[in-house]
Amino acid sequence: MSNLEKVSSNKAFEGELAKYKFKSSVLGGLDAHFNLFLPFSKDGSKAPVLVYLAGLTCTEDTGAQKGGFLGVAASQGIAILFPDTSPRGAGVPGEDADWDFGTGAGFYLDATKPEWSKHYRMATHITVELPQVIEAAGIPIDFTRQSVFGHSMGGHGALTLYLASKTKQYRSASAFAPISNPVKAPWGIKAFGGYLQGGVDEALDKYDATALISKTTDPVHILVDYGTADNFYKQGQLLPENFLKAARDAGHDEFQVRVRSQEGYDHSYYFISTFASDHIHFHANFLKA
Repeated sequence: MSNLEKVSSNKAFEGELAKYKFKSSVLGGLDAHFNLFLPFSKDGSKAPVLVYLAGLTCTEDTGAQKGGFLGVAASQGIAILFPDTSPRGAGVPGEDADWDFGTGAGFYLDATKPEWSKHYRMATHITVELPQVIEAAGIPIDFTRQSVFGHSMGGHGALTLYLASKTKQYRSASAFAPISNPVKAPWGIKAFGGYLQGGVDEALDKYDATALISKTTDPVHILVDYGTADNFYKQGQLLPENFLKAARDAGHDEFQVRVRSQEGYDHSYYFISTFASDHIHFHANFLKA
């Protein structure tokens, strides 16, 4: 029995963007929200799905409203799932103290520190719970054809969930301005120190894209874009060069891992929407194969 409730619905680009909520057992019984864009099917077939992970302070609405993804996704017959960025209302002391930790900043990991581990389990929420809940509700998504992309903290999530999956859950991954080497970036050090009992050491094996790609020998399909005018890039939060070097050192050529610096672009959704079509078409190559 699905406990999924449709909160709202909007027609867009010959498809439906619907917001849903449900009681999430993975997030400790809290309400979880997500948006799902589903193109209208001409033949009743299930759509492949692209999961979009948003960045710090964002919600399930940010990418749906600002990303510029829906029209090109509809033209390719691809659904897009927009999860939230963290649990909401967990009541953990300090979860609302900072913009870059706690609420809106779940970092797409499963927390292991006792005070956080009941609710802050976004990795399992996204990879296991959401597909199960959506399938149980009879929504026509083909979860055997999934890919993942994201922005900033969500770019970190997309790359790590893709690279760490033992089952090869996702066919491809892409990222806009990802936190590419978070064990060496202030945001990542803060998040891992807060959520994980083993801190940065625990994160290395699961939650750092640069460490993961260095140990990945199987073929991969990854696209990364970042802007040269991105203040967070300049501050050393993103470190895409570290990721690219680790990928090349591990034997992944430009056909497997493309990292593109985009001259003059910043960290905003103006940058994301500029390259949205590139990313959807990149994933379409694998989702429709």
